[in-house]
Amino acid sequence: MIRKQPFISFLLFLLVSITISAQQKSRKQLEKDRNRIKREIKMVNKLLFDTKKSEKNALEDLKDLNQKITVRENYISTINKEVQSLSSEIVLYEKEIKELDEKLVALKKDYAAMIYKSYKSKSQQSRTLFLFSSESFYQAYKRVKYMKQYASFRKKQGEELAMVSNQVSQLKDSLFFQKQLKDTLLSNEQDQIFKVELDKLDQKKLISQIKKKEKKYKKSLQQKQQEEKKISKIIDKIIKEAIAKSNAAKGAKKSKGFKLTPEAKELAAKFEQNKGKLPWPVDSGLIIRRFGKQPHPIYSGNYINSTGIHIATNKGTNAESIFNGEVLAIQTQSEGKKSVLIRHGNYISIYNNLESVYVGNGDQVKTGQALGKIFTDRITGKTKLIFVLSKNTTRLNPTAWIRKN
Repeated sequence: MIRKQPFISFLLFLLVSITISAQQKSRKQLEKDRNRIKREIKMVNKLLFDTKKSEKNALEDLKDLNQKITVRENYISTINKEVQSLSSEIVLYEKEIKELDEKLVALKKDYAAMIYKSYKSKSQQSRTLFLFSSESFYQAYKRVKYMKQYASFRKKQGEELAMVSNQVSQLKDSLFFQKQLKDTLLSNEQDQIFKVELDKLDQKKLISQIKKKEKKYKKSLQQKQQEEKKISKIIDKIIKEAIAKSNAAKGAKKSKGFKLTPEAKELAAKFEQNKGKLPWPVDSGLIIRRFGKQPHPIYSGNYINSTGIHIATNKGTNAESIFNGEVLAIQTQSEGKKSVLIRHGNYISIYNNLESVYVGNGDQVKTGQALGKIFTDRITGKTKLIFVLSKNTTRLNPTAWIRKN
């Protein structure tokens, strides 16, 4: 007869539950990543492919298509990891169900035998005869105690049977759900693989078009890079002049950084404390160019050096201040486009490619305050903010400072 206590079954169930729970926690993060990338795919389609373009530009179209393919491939990779995690969970569930099913069979057999034995010997007359046939008071006491223990054991066996039965039912429900989810993800993965293959066919066509007019596109690319360098130099000059002016007013010696007042130090410290948690400079957007030196997708040996990040957003969107601060300068670029520089102690956030500006030099601004309307390019149809972040004159990677979408 099996005489395991109910808590032993519970302990075994708990150990497996802990293992499954650890895997589920990891999978939940993958699920969050998958949903985030899914939203990113929608943003790519909306901001890069649904915009009205006045004329075709193969190089620009290829850049957008490359981003679309990259995002889809990230989505496929995340789904694949999630499926692997689900497969591991399913194996654990099946193993535990098998073990509990075997235990349930043994418990039912043991419990049935106990009921039968009890039925044969548990009449009131049998109990009385068993008690009064005792040779001494002590023996009678021991027999009473035995009958109570037997009744208690039977109750525990019944409780354990019910508990194991409930555990099996719960695990089978969970297993059914996990298998359904796995099938859905695999179907989704195949759909995305098919779409990537179609995108890669378009990618080959665009590369072929670009190579036929290579000189034209290289010249256009160089002009854009020169324009960006020019804007970057002007902004550097503005910051250096502001540092020199600020330090001269305080009687400080020449320095590469702002001489901070106690209030400015406090503001800079608060800015630093919010690293990774600062809001985006737009209400809704998609990063289409990252910070730093990046190889060109077509021309080997050519690099794009980005001093900030490029964020595509909806037409008519405003640029918003990422933190409390003061308007350091407003700079007008070519074609009348503007930049706004906001100082946060010795940190400067820069908002390039604005069509119009709502603030003036020296204005105090708050976190989330609208600074200006972002310019929409009539040729590409894109509304794009170029967002730059500096500590004094040193460029920082903005994605390390703003929160993840």
